[in-house]
Amino acid sequence: MSDRAKSVTIVDVAKLAGVSPGTVSRVLNHANVPSDTRRRVRAAVAELGYVPNHAARALKRRATDQIALVVPDIGNPVYVQMAKSVQRAAAEHGYQLSLISTENGAMDERQVLLGLDQRQLDGMVLVSLRPGPALLRRIRDAGDRVCLIGSFPDDLPVDAVRVDSGRGAALGVDHLIDQGRRHVAFVNGTAGTVPAARRAQGYRDALLARGLPVRPELLAEGAFAMQGGYRAVDALLARAPELDAVFCANDMMALGVLRRLRELGRRVPEDVAVVGMDDIDMAAMSAPTLTTVSLQAEERGRAATELLVERLGPASGAAPRVLHVLPRLVVRESSTRHVVLEEPGGG
Repeated sequence: MSDRAKSVTIVDVAKLAGVSPGTVSRVLNHANVPSDTRRRVRAAVAELGYVPNHAARALKRRATDQIALVVPDIGNPVYVQMAKSVQRAAAEHGYQLSLISTENGAMDERQVLLGLDQRQLDGMVLVSLRPGPALLRRIRDAGDRVCLIGSFPDDLPVDAVRVDSGRGAALGVDHLIDQGRRHVAFVNGTAGTVPAARRAQGYRDALLARGLPVRPELLAEGAFAMQGGYRAVDALLARAPELDAVFCANDMMALGVLRRLRELGRRVPEDVAVVGMDDIDMAAMSAPTLTTVSLQAEERGRAATELLVERLGPASGAAPRVLHVLPRLVVRESSTRHVVLEEPGGG
């Protein structure tokens, strides 16, 4: 390598190409960049003789150029959507992504954080359904090398991206009531998790706000999986055969409900309307297509990655930031045959 090449920096390349240093990094890391921009950057690299030395850069920063996304269950399609978004954003900034599934708590999340302590990772985007005191202490210790997705204590001094899933549940229940449904059942997910608690509260709040009682016989719970919804249907119908709607704590459960209702000869939405939550890809492909509440998994993944990358950069002294993403109702066939445009939620 010539002395001139050694003295050329990524900033020099960016100035010559008329782009930001981040864009130069994205081109060099083969991220998705417009072809004309890519040509300008490559021409500037060739003209200046710039040779990126990733190993030297990582050694100087004691960095690995690796970040991790930690999720409860990679088998859940919503986390697949999130992982794709995180991976794209990480690549744009020159980071490689490690994906870790804690198998709904089978792997101790505190052990996952050891990757930061041992300098195997630069940073981490963490999703946890049960953030207990021990995990919260470890997160405090990790400090600015972790960005959280989900609901955590407000006094935790860490960047975070949140969505109000309780408000999202209320959107779904309000929609069912607006369709004339008065016996709205609720199939909740795994007990003891933060999402289950928040969505149950949203369901209750929506009913009471509309003057409808919260009836225990219309409540069921199971795993956040298709089987959880499938198995709940028989119990609900046995206790409340008059039920005319089911709100589910996630789309996988809702797909299970759809299947069991079909097996029992209950028409959807004529006899029973169904609404899920998450807006996974399968929701738009089911029969009937599934009305759902999007919790913007891809947007949350990208936002968390951007926060983390900024925090890992040189200007990392800012106060912790919390971004709020709004839930959104997506109306499809399972709740009404008169499908309207997707309705904005939140507020």
